[in-house]
Amino acid sequence: MVTSTVAQNCTRIFVIGLLLVFTCCSCTNSTPVIQTVQVTQLSTKLVTREITMEVTRVVEVPVTVTPADTPLSTFTLSPRLAISGSPAPTPRPYNINLMQHSDCLYGPGSGYLYKYSVQPDTHMEAIGRNLDGSWLYIQDVGGWNPCWIQAALVNFTFGDINGLPVVYPRLPYSNQYNPPDASAHRDGAEVTISWKAVWMSLDDYRGYLIEAWICEGGMQIFDPIIYIPPLASNIGTLSVKLTDEPGCTLPTTVRIYSAQKQGYSNWNNIPWPAYQATTTP
Repeated sequence: MVTSTVAQNCTRIFVIGLLLVFTCCSCTNSTPVIQTVQVTQLSTKLVTREITMEVTRVVEVPVTVTPADTPLSTFTLSPRLAISGSPAPTPRPYNINLMQHSDCLYGPGSGYLYKYSVQPDTHMEAIGRNLDGSWLYIQDVGGWNPCWIQAALVNFTFGDINGLPVVYPRLPYSNQYNPPDASAHRDGAEVTISWKAVWMSLDDYRGYLIEAWICEGGMQIFDPIIYIPPLASNIGTLSVKLTDEPGCTLPTTVRIYSAQKQGYSNWNNIPWPAYQATTTP
């Protein structure tokens, strides 16, 4: 009876031992599989995440950095422009004093239209001259209302005429009348300019202006010609004569305007005949 009980107990112990062994073996075999799957999934997620972050960083960096180039360039250049050098000093105008009552005109010649009068002992500024220095381009002190005056009527209180530039400002313009069409005929050094009269009203009529850069004594001179025939004679074909000698390097240039009280028309250039020496038979 005792033997049977012992045998039964041993059998139970054996069975329990087998179950424990089986259970342990089952746990040992399944656990690595589960861990392997979990590790694989976790690793996959981590790798994917790292790649995504890296790609996002690479794509975003050019977009963020590129616009920053413009303000950097702007701020770098501005200080250089601000300190690139001192501004050039403005030349001091030449000062003059009028010796007598004088008419100031729109051009460098006694026949140009009147602009205003200047009283004796008036202080003004000289800002230019004509080609031979016989006329000065002057203005009020401070730079206003320029006009032309004869150089012989002024004294320089600062500077002199040789330091002034040769200038020729545009004349006052009026589109009320057209410029005449003119032609020129040469006979040796004498040239005749002819044109058809332009009708103008009595109140407006100021004749015609011919500006000629001609040759005299081997030098080019400026010769403005003012031609104002009586209004009744301002009909048909009109003409004037001038002398244009050979021997100048610069070509002769001549142009003609219609003149009226408010200004001058556009000019027309006059085709100029070349000088041809006459041969003695």
